[in-house]
Amino acid sequence: MFKRNLAKFNQAMGFQRSSYWQKVQPGSDLSTKETAPNSSHPVTNEAVSDDENYSSWMVDHPSALTSFDQMMKDAKGKKIVVFLDYDGTLSPIVNDPDRAFMSDEMRAAVREVAKYFPTAIISGRSRDKVKGFVQLNNIYYAGSHGMDIMAPPRPVRSSDGKCRTVSLDRKGNDAVFQPAQKFLPAIQKILKELEEAIMKIPGARVENNRFCASVHFRQVREEDYGTLEEKVKSMLKHYPDFRLGWGKKVMEIRPSIEWDKGNALEYLLDTLGLGNCTDVLPLYIGDDITDEDAFKVIQKRGQGCPIVVTSSPKDTKASYSLYEPSEVLTFLLRLARWRKSSSSSRSVLSQVWGVSG
Repeated sequence: MFKRNLAKFNQAMGFQRSSYWQKVQPGSDLSTKETAPNSSHPVTNEAVSDDENYSSWMVDHPSALTSFDQMMKDAKGKKIVVFLDYDGTLSPIVNDPDRAFMSDEMRAAVREVAKYFPTAIISGRSRDKVKGFVQLNNIYYAGSHGMDIMAPPRPVRSSDGKCRTVSLDRKGNDAVFQPAQKFLPAIQKILKELEEAIMKIPGARVENNRFCASVHFRQVREEDYGTLEEKVKSMLKHYPDFRLGWGKKVMEIRPSIEWDKGNALEYLLDTLGLGNCTDVLPLYIGDDITDEDAFKVIQKRGQGCPIVVTSSPKDTKASYSLYEPSEVLTFLLRLARWRKSSSSSRSVLSQVWGVSG
């Protein structure tokens, strides 16, 4: 009964079960794609109802903070690997995507977590851009929704028990994996055409995320939504090897290849030599619909901690929730303290990284 009521609520509120990526569909309405502005109205009965709905939703998606002790109890004897989204998870969602800075406190928390667990950030941003925001060298970076992965060189223990080092390129730089490399010339053309197509729409902006092109409309007037969507879709008709996706006030164009954040998670586990291990517990925190691909992979593995960051009920494969980035900060600090205080931290570190104590 609860799930049926939740489904009705999602339908009424405009939450959709459709997949993130889609071929261009005529007649869709941009105004329905996560465009509702933040409200600053006083508390009303409707706001109270929203709180009640969120509380009901949390029955199936409890807070990762209140569930922390049980989560760590379940993690006992397992190798935790941490995966993080960036925008809306480590940093707040802002009007200007170039100013989505993470706080010094959040950076310190991620640095501390990475001391004890293999840690990766998987973002829709370009890899270089997200690395510029985070400014840490002891973690993995996967940009363009996992189509551009960089792994820091370090010794790891493979699933057969042998120690090996993550390979470097010929110049001795960090290893890079780019499954959509052949699409780069076309993406450059798309970026140029997008700039020309939307230049007369106030507030619209194009972002080069290397293996995907993003069109932000957070600062676009609502009456211009239809025009913007029409221009983007009209341009995309000339590129059949690309598809259109939606995020929070953003349209994203990327190659039509079978690769997403879930594939990136699996690739990184394989890179660590942990892909086939039964004692690995992936912990993934993200807020966007593209993170659902990673949640699905964890769900399929049968063990792990998928955590969604959201302040409102949403259809998700996540098992746990956090309300906003400030709660992500609290969770990461607590995770680092938990491992630091663990009497087995040195032996776990040796097992995960393949280094001697």
